[in-house]
Amino acid sequence: MKNIEFKVTSSSCCTPRVPSNTKETVKEEHASYNGNLPVAIIGAGPIGLAAAAHLAERGQNFILFEAGSSIAQNILQWGHVRLFSPWQYNIDKAAERLLRKQGWKPPVLTELPFGQEIVHQYLKPLAQLPELEPYIMLNSRVVSVSKKNIDKMKSAHREAAPFVLYVDANSSTQRFEARAVIDASGTWGHPNPLHADGIWTREERDLKDHIYYGIPDLSAEQRQKYAGKRVAVVGGGHSAINTLLDLAQLKETDSNTEVIWVMRKKSVEEAYGGEENDQLEARGALGSRIHQLIDAGQIQVVTPLMIEGLSQKDGKIGIKGTANGQGKEIQGIDEVIVNTGSRPDFTFLSELRLSMDPATESVEALAPLIDPNVHSCGTVRPHGEKELRHFDKNFYLVGMKSYGRAPTFLMATGYEQVRSIAAYLDGDLEAALKVELELPETGVCGVSSGPNANDCCLPTSSASGCK
Repeated sequence: MKNIEFKVTSSSCCTPRVPSNTKETVKEEHASYNGNLPVAIIGAGPIGLAAAAHLAERGQNFILFEAGSSIAQNILQWGHVRLFSPWQYNIDKAAERLLRKQGWKPPVLTELPFGQEIVHQYLKPLAQLPELEPYIMLNSRVVSVSKKNIDKMKSAHREAAPFVLYVDANSSTQRFEARAVIDASGTWGHPNPLHADGIWTREERDLKDHIYYGIPDLSAEQRQKYAGKRVAVVGGGHSAINTLLDLAQLKETDSNTEVIWVMRKKSVEEAYGGEENDQLEARGALGSRIHQLIDAGQIQVVTPLMIEGLSQKDGKIGIKGTANGQGKEIQGIDEVIVNTGSRPDFTFLSELRLSMDPATESVEALAPLIDPNVHSCGTVRPHGEKELRHFDKNFYLVGMKSYGRAPTFLMATGYEQVRSIAAYLDGDLEAALKVELELPETGVCGVSSGPNANDCCLPTSSASGCK
């Protein structure tokens, strides 16, 4: 993949007419809407690249901005983690069609890939296709999105104005125009804090050298950071379980390693999930394995504990909070690993008019469909362009970011989102409205509520989707 310079020019715009019901007329309206400006895609992960594949199949202009130095750079940070879902749920159909034209051979669809295999066997070959590669800009961070010459307060002619994206690339801030924007930047890099109140404190930030957010790779250099140490893992979902299983293996080679599991759940049994009843077998196996380790005394469990503060004394960390209304503190911690989920970043979208749910921080129309208090990954109903609309027409949040803080996202759900959006932007309303998706029932995502919601759909705090 190479960096490219992609220049676009604005054209005269007209106020969009009321959409008709005929595909031909809708195509004409989309063609006149901001001329031949491209669709801008933010993020070269699975969902962003799928959006590019669908647009390419339909002959639609696009440009894709990736902040990292390679595609799917976020996934590579948890590349050592095996996904819960098999390949069949992790390959987009349009992407597969384009790849097969170039002789690509798909992996065994029933096998469970590691994150790094998703990147090297699927996403990198996809990004290198001639239909996509020339339009991907690496090392290009979108720092702001707005409407051309119109700030957030102004309404006149707003819908007809193109989007403008300010992008830090090639040691300067460049300005691009687009007729639509698909934000697939995910939630990676914006983890939730460990505090039960959901806020960041100076104490937590000051301890950044001793707090890791995600699932560390204990087969690499990070192994020495935790070997022989007293380690606390904070979180009640499958990300935490993955971390705990890795630490348990480390403990087998270094018996001085002490592992403490800190949760908000009322009992540890709530964290075991569906075990043998989980339709995704690999995920159910995690619950069974952690159950066995706890019964064997290999992992110390502290639950429920609502963390309210951190302290540091003589090089050791103290975790303070309340348990059943009583004050409690865990002392003598060397390292903390936090698996409490993630949250979206809206700072670079502050000039847009968004439609967001205040609780889930998801697209507003999605909130009742994905509320983890009610839904599991497998009971979320299929949805597409219609549900993903915002007040600013033709701007879309997709993938994990569209779900905000809700943990019930599946990668396959994101693929269906961008398929529907690409159809709509191509003027194919019939295809845009026909959303269909079969999801595996998890049996566990909905067991928790409120701040204890289970992050069953994530291998780590990433934008990768339900695994």
